[in-house]
Amino acid sequence: MKVTVDKIEAKKARLLIRPEEKESFTIATNKLPESISEGSILEVKFELKETETKAAKKRVSNLLDKLKNK
Repeated sequence: MKVTVDKIEAKKARLLIRPEEKESFTIATNKLPESISEGSILEVKFELKETETKAAKKRVSNLLDKLKNK
């Protein structure tokens, strides 16, 4: 997915999802390359981490079980 850096303000950047640029999301600038500026185009990739997801679900399930048993 490609995004355009629309606005940088207060250590946050608003990114518009290309090509339509009708949807946006905000992210802390420290999560982005240092050299970005308004108008920069970035590529964003998401990767499913199945092992980490299973571990997180198990942890939450265990916490819920503990709460139910109090």
